[in-house]
Amino acid sequence: MAALPLLLAGLLPLALCPAPGEASRPKPLLPIQPEKDPLPSKGAAGCSFGGRFYALEDTWHPDLGEPFGVMHCVVCYCEPQRNRRGKPTGKVSCKNIKHDCPALPCSESVLLPGHCCKTCPKASPSVPEKRPEPIFDSFEYFQDKEDDLHKSYNDRSYLSSEDLTRDDSRTDFVALLTSGAEPWLPLSSAVAKARFTLVRSYLLFSINYERLGPPSRVRFTDPEGNVLFEHPVQKSVSLQDGMICGMWRNLHKPSIRLLKSEQLRISLATKAQPAGEIQGPIIKHRALFAETFSAILTSVDPTHMGTGGIAMLTLSDTENNLHFILMAKGLLEPADKEFPWVSLRVRILHQNRVLREVRANITMQDPDFAEVLSDLSSREMLWLAQGQLKITAETEGRHLRQIAGYITARKSCDTIQSVLCGGDALLPTKTGAVGSAKLMLHENGTLEYQVQVAGTASEVTSVTLETKPRRKNKRNILLDMTPSYREGLASGTWQHMNARDTHMLLQSELFLNVATKDFEEGEVRGQISSLLYSGLLARYSELPIPLAGQLVSPPVRTGSAGHAWVSLDEHCHLHYEIVVGGLGKSDDVAISAHLHGVAELGERGHEHTRLLKGFYGTEAQGVVKDLDAELRHHLAQGTAFLQVSTKVNPRGEMRGRVHIPNQCESGGVRLAPEEDELLEEPKPKDPEQLKKDPNSCFFEGQHRAHGSRWAPAYDRKCSLCSCQKRTVICDPILCQPLNCTQQVHLEDRCCPVCEERKASQEELRAEKARDSSEGCYFDGDKTWRGTGTRWHPVVPPFGLIKCAICTCKGATGEVHCEKVQCPRLTCSNPIRVSPSDCCKQCPAPEKSPPELADVMQADGPRACRFGRQWYMNNESWHPTVPPFGEMKCITCWCVSGETHCQRQECSPASCSGHAKKETRCCARCRAPEEAQEKLRADTPEAWSR
Repeated sequence: MAALPLLLAGLLPLALCPAPGEASRPKPLLPIQPEKDPLPSKGAAGCSFGGRFYALEDTWHPDLGEPFGVMHCVVCYCEPQRNRRGKPTGKVSCKNIKHDCPALPCSESVLLPGHCCKTCPKASPSVPEKRPEPIFDSFEYFQDKEDDLHKSYNDRSYLSSEDLTRDDSRTDFVALLTSGAEPWLPLSSAVAKARFTLVRSYLLFSINYERLGPPSRVRFTDPEGNVLFEHPVQKSVSLQDGMICGMWRNLHKPSIRLLKSEQLRISLATKAQPAGEIQGPIIKHRALFAETFSAILTSVDPTHMGTGGIAMLTLSDTENNLHFILMAKGLLEPADKEFPWVSLRVRILHQNRVLREVRANITMQDPDFAEVLSDLSSREMLWLAQGQLKITAETEGRHLRQIAGYITARKSCDTIQSVLCGGDALLPTKTGAVGSAKLMLHENGTLEYQVQVAGTASEVTSVTLETKPRRKNKRNILLDMTPSYREGLASGTWQHMNARDTHMLLQSELFLNVATKDFEEGEVRGQISSLLYSGLLARYSELPIPLAGQLVSPPVRTGSAGHAWVSLDEHCHLHYEIVVGGLGKSDDVAISAHLHGVAELGERGHEHTRLLKGFYGTEAQGVVKDLDAELRHHLAQGTAFLQVSTKVNPRGEMRGRVHIPNQCESGGVRLAPEEDELLEEPKPKDPEQLKKDPNSCFFEGQHRAHGSRWAPAYDRKCSLCSCQKRTVICDPILCQPLNCTQQVHLEDRCCPVCEERKASQEELRAEKARDSSEGCYFDGDKTWRGTGTRWHPVVPPFGLIKCAICTCKGATGEVHCEKVQCPRLTCSNPIRVSPSDCCKQCPAPEKSPPELADVMQADGPRACRFGRQWYMNNESWHPTVPPFGEMKCITCWCVSGETHCQRQECSPASCSGHAKKETRCCARCRAPEEAQEKLRADTPEAWSR
């Protein structure tokens, strides 16, 4: 046991890889080995922990060895990471979950062996249970796709739906939102389905709702109810009625961990219910990546508040079998001993005529329902695609509930698009041609398409929508768009899609093919896929700009191509999003994009060029806020060009002309004719004048002038709002970490201050800056700073950066940051006192604790050092093990300089469940009067007091 202090002292950095230079230091012998074990063969990504290997996103309970054992209330997680070369790796992080145990509907909960949280007793074995068949487990999508494409065809460009959706860098989640889940929330019949995609540190969401008034905010909270992020809902951002599109940028790692452990909650607030009208937990679900149809189910009886559900549906790969899973809330009353389960009947109807009917038994602990409807007829497949099928679910018994909704194609804020290039053609070509397509699927099953073609070597002979060919010269054409092709553009609608066509479209299994006289099988071809929502609204109102090798000067014969959306906002900031295709693997890591001024044949250089950053794989997006006046002029005149370069063609792989009419001046603000008078004169303060101002904002019952900033009524201390041309943007104020031990919270301020500086001029200037819009706004930690303020910046996700000092230049409102200059040191072994410190310093000479001076003598009993603390001889304590906390069931004591630890032995308690009383470690029997008091407190009469 002498090595136990070393064990406990070394547990803190267990989840971290050893730093450079530590390999030569002697390592303490631990029952859990650090992450130095080699990964399994074939370079599989994952985590090594305790001598075992775990795959990415695996979770487990750590085993600390004797006397600690398996920590059932601690969950470790293998978090996906990427190293400097972009390869996936794993990092171990652990969390105590005891405080996250859910509230149970039963009164007699039990703690099962090997569990952390108590559970309700299982139903009697005689109770009939649901079919144990796991939904989506037998789907063809989880198996290898059949691939009998003839070898003479090009197959390198085909990505299956599994490849596109189950990427290492993205994860999908879903949430069912209803009311009534919490006693303090209002009752409502509204229901919403929220679908999320986590891409690196960005969380994208699409929310569809019914029976809900205009939402005002989307709110994300942790299990304790603390607000982590709020997204204000603007009508201009909603792409269609009943839908919210949004993005949570730069999630911190704690928020990502909450999301992946299903501890994050979402709620929708309305003007009538600002605290939140409906809410629900965000969870993972295997049905998400295969889902192609969906339904939101609301209560048939409007008096049944808090009742609703969602259905996720998909088709089998080859047969017309409809798989679905139903998630519902409010269908069941709290379970009791007499009725632990309820019979559920699910029907599929067309014009109130029942087509299919299935039954099952559900419980409060497992209310979801899954089923497969086999052999849909051709008419049923057509009705499914057109949104004419209705799904209902109703309970039978004492408490009748019924929910219903129409099945439609999966709704999303993503853009259905395709880049057509020669490199992806069935017989690859290198002509420098391009095809660019944008498609939209409507609720009634109609597909609207627009396909642009440019730079082909000969006349276009056909534009077709196809499936992947199964053998040579047997292309399967679903739709011939050629009759609608005019002057480089094919546009129209397809009104005869069936459910199979819709399913393949949303599973990225359809292709667009353009054939020409010289290339009868196709000169360019592209797979149709969904481009994730990015907040760029130009996607939904404009066609993308085609990028082709033929448009480069001089023309480049290449098999790659691309398209891009480019727009200017009201501040003259340039927003761009670029998608390229047909590039080889060597080019994917060396892509760059530039915005050029005038470009003509024979050009020798570019006087006005701007590098656009943000490529990740074959996609790039970003914002340029300081575009020079000459480039803005070229954009207005249509003499600007977007050019993508690669390692093979550094002078240009593809190019497209960009024309954005604008009236931007040198100040960086767009001046429309109707805005001139507003900018030259003081902004109107009268409410009636503000109502007439087309650029004002209406927020919390009050009109605000364009450019104004204020603290919102819902949070006057810790939020800041601004009006930007009819759009209200509100951000929470993030507090800067303080370098002091005594911190105080003032009533009128959001962030704590040091005790000795709470009335300093710096804090007063910061408050004045926030209230009067003077000073600087630092986007890193989203706080206002007074003029002349100096601080260490907080930059998510890195935290406090002590190696930089920022200064607010009040005259211009700019933040200037510079690197800290460390002083020269005279000692030979400088150290960092704290890992977050920027500069090293000379170590202080070690001193023995004064209270241990006499006991540390050679002729006296020796003290024990445990972790970072000293304990006297014969002293006992409960050890503290980060991140698990105090180990109350283990006692350690010091014997002549050696630490001994032992787990407390608990004798079995033979008393009844009501008479058990939990102590800090073991259970003991209550005294008779204590048991009676416990029974009285558990009665329903006591609850109603």
